[in-house]
Amino acid sequence: MSAEKSIKEGIIGSGRLDTALASILPDLSRERIKALILDGALSIDNQTILSASSKKYEGKSFTLHIPMPKADKAIAQDIPLNVVYEDDHLIIIDKPAGLVVHPSAGHDDGTLVNALLYHCNGTLSGIGGVERPGIVHRIDRDTSGLIVAAKSDAAHSGLSTLFAAHDIDRQYLAIVSGRPKEAKATIATQIGRSPHHRKKMDVLESGKGKHAITHYKVEHYLHEAALVRCTLETGRTHQIRVHMKHIGHPLIGDQIYNVRQKRIKSRPIYSNFDRQALHAAVLGFIHPITEEKIYFESNLPADMQELLREIEV
Repeated sequence: MSAEKSIKEGIIGSGRLDTALASILPDLSRERIKALILDGALSIDNQTILSASSKKYEGKSFTLHIPMPKADKAIAQDIPLNVVYEDDHLIIIDKPAGLVVHPSAGHDDGTLVNALLYHCNGTLSGIGGVERPGIVHRIDRDTSGLIVAAKSDAAHSGLSTLFAAHDIDRQYLAIVSGRPKEAKATIATQIGRSPHHRKKMDVLESGKGKHAITHYKVEHYLHEAALVRCTLETGRTHQIRVHMKHIGHPLIGDQIYNVRQKRIKSRPIYSNFDRQALHAAVLGFIHPITEEKIYFESNLPADMQELLREIEV
């Protein structure tokens, strides 16, 4: 499918939105269209629409973004990995920034999944499906740090239970713009897909998103910035990035949530650091099979260490 064919446009008919679209897009089922809408792929009058059941858009123009088709199965690729722990049931990787976790539109290969399939010789849990074998959680492409993958189905189920119960110790180090007035605080909001930008998450009104809790502590104040440790109580998409922006201190280098940074001229480092300054520094949990305590820490990568040196007080 070409990039042009991945976008559908037209005029909406009467009735439920998903049903109306299905009637003029015969190659897509109503359920497929509903899933695309809920994923933020539909825009009407340049506004992202997330309600598949709405009946108020008759006669309006729409644009529907359809992801490129994915391969039936990820292929094994010999990509170097920094393995910090491995046994018969799970593997923990210190992921570099820039490495995508699993294949998706625009990233068919060269991902952590491709690397794990090669490293583990195919012995990854099948629970995640052919596209996400072994993947229990994820971190953003441009976030570095620790991530665990399951090699057995039993470990996958156990890890999933731990994540669902928030029994995982996950701490991140972030370098944020500005100096938070409160050196230690908890941010609790609802987070969901932005109604204005389908690729962004946002803090939403109560009842319109998923509950999200981040505990943060300033580790070190810098010049017009701060090194902050964030501990996740929940694990929503872009949670730390959204929460720190919400309190007025977006991550340095964040190309989505730190738009103001692009206009700063007095501090060149702000515009030169080209990824969100976020690192998954701590990962700890009870091993789902052996019941041993697993705990690992990862040092800040070289680019974030250099950033700290350049903006020290």
